[in-house]
Amino acid sequence: MRNTDLDLARLAARVGRRLLTLKRGVATAESCTGGWIAKALTDIAGSSQWFIEGFVTYSDESKRRRLGVPRAVLERHGAVSEAAVRAMAIGALRRTRAQQVVAVTGIAGPGGAVPGKPVGTVWLAWGERRGRAVRVAVQLKHFRGNREVVRRKTVRAALQGLLGA
Repeated sequence: MRNTDLDLARLAARVGRRLLTLKRGVATAESCTGGWIAKALTDIAGSSQWFIEGFVTYSDESKRRRLGVPRAVLERHGAVSEAAVRAMAIGALRRTRAQQVVAVTGIAGPGGAVPGKPVGTVWLAWGERRGRAVRVAVQLKHFRGNREVVRRKTVRAALQGLLGA
């Protein structure tokens, strides 16, 4: 699996074409990628037709304030958890007019590992709104590599998930 900037650009362009065809908008809610998913998507010419907005919510406080992630979720499960990423996706859907969202949170390293959550632990969520119904799919990944590699693999997985949504 190649994972270069060109590969990410091609993948983002495919996402854009799909969203345009479906007449759907997308928003991102990012922690460990620091806005890289939004960058990959908005690097595509014409992305203003389908990219709604991006949230970079690196701190717990930002996740609570910007996305409405409940304090209890963060205290009970931590920011790198299924519950947190699900809440991030739902929050992004509620706070935007996007029909689709992708949310990510993880430990890119080199520090930050805790028992049960080693460096490379990443939670991803893809949410979609159809009328009043909201659906969220969540996936846990364990990526190997340094900080750059973990983040790049996360961006790739997020974009691939948008294609499968």
